[in-house]
Amino acid sequence: MSRRIIILGGGESGTGAAVLAKKKGFAPFLSDAGELKPAFRELLSQYAIEWEEGKHGRKLFDGADEVIKSPGIPDSAPVVRRAKEKGIPVISEVEFASRFTSATKVCVTGSNGKTTTSSLIYHMMKKGGLNAGLAGNVGTSFARMVAEHDYDYYSLELSSFQLEGIVSFKPEVAILLNITADHLDRYNNDIRNYINAKFRIAENMGKEDAFIWCSDDLTIAGEMAKRDISASLFSFSLEPVAQQGAYIENNKIIIATQTNKTDMTLDELSLKGRHNVYNSMAAGIAGQLLRIRKEVIRESLSDFQGIEHRLEPVLKIHGIEFINDSKATNVNSSWYALESMNRKVVWIAGGIDKGNDYSELTELVREKVRAIVCLGKDNTKLAETFKGVVKTVVETSSMQEAVRSAYYLAKNGDSVLLSPACASFDLFENYEDRGRQFKSCVKNL
Repeated sequence: MSRRIIILGGGESGTGAAVLAKKKGFAPFLSDAGELKPAFRELLSQYAIEWEEGKHGRKLFDGADEVIKSPGIPDSAPVVRRAKEKGIPVISEVEFASRFTSATKVCVTGSNGKTTTSSLIYHMMKKGGLNAGLAGNVGTSFARMVAEHDYDYYSLELSSFQLEGIVSFKPEVAILLNITADHLDRYNNDIRNYINAKFRIAENMGKEDAFIWCSDDLTIAGEMAKRDISASLFSFSLEPVAQQGAYIENNKIIIATQTNKTDMTLDELSLKGRHNVYNSMAAGIAGQLLRIRKEVIRESLSDFQGIEHRLEPVLKIHGIEFINDSKATNVNSSWYALESMNRKVVWIAGGIDKGNDYSELTELVREKVRAIVCLGKDNTKLAETFKGVVKTVVETSSMQEAVRSAYYLAKNGDSVLLSPACASFDLFENYEDRGRQFKSCVKNL
């Protein structure tokens, strides 16, 4: 008799886990308290997988051998507690998927820059001729990719939520980009819980594996002094450092590991802004550890096109450039966006506040922002923080209204920047929906 596996959550992660379980001979049952999207219903039907929606049935866990939990469901959820009280192991989708692949996994985590860095590494892998896939918190779930493709290498973006449910999951190369306060509502407003979740990426690594980390990030540096990580360590910094890794010297990015040394000028990097120098260094170290040729690493770092919804140029209208940074769902992400701007900014911000401290942005806003357009159901905290910092703060409740207001407030030579610093779920389906609506409204001006 097949082992009965319960999957909680019917989004990209849950349906991917269900497909993999089915293909590996298990008896999966998927349960979602909400409503499944038509595309996911179709996928489950295609693989003849049983499912329920709108509830978690009373007898859900009867005869269950294991539970796979989607990352959006916290451990504190009653349905997860029910499973644990019955003594049924609860794991994450990435933990489950890792059991069925022997591929080399390059895993990227951090509060900001994960999607850019994992996409850049994937670009480098493909350019280097590797049989590679991009999965995890970006695009396709890891489980579905393992189920439907046979890649030798994966570039995986992993959130803290995905790392919470690992047991033996182990990357061959792990990257920790940065740690700033984010998702604290999920972690009882205690940053220690969030830090611990991020560092889980390294807990099963051995000396044959590589851990790449940012030594300029004070939180990470402080943790590294206290933690015993078994993997080989490669730090990166904007300053020249004695140990191997990556650093900046004479306006050049230097990537130095035991096997090789690559350098290129900062001007050659396709991604601009200080945060992208860090992302490029991390990706470069990973590429070198994968023994990708120097020329390919240089080429990849200089011709990578960036990703949708991350500082994405949209249009220039009457000398005003519109930039879509909808993926900026926390304060630190918006800090990086504002810091990289070299024109006066009309800033569209707001959404669901995750315990944000906007005061970190005060100096940048004073220096660079002409006006703020608040976009959300409740803009009180955002508006109150910056009312004395910029002359004009307006409140809007739809993307069309926000874009029109920003356009009228901007002058020739300004940038209109959508960089919300907040989650999107008050007015939009997700940050992609928010970014697409922004682009559509700009094109309709």
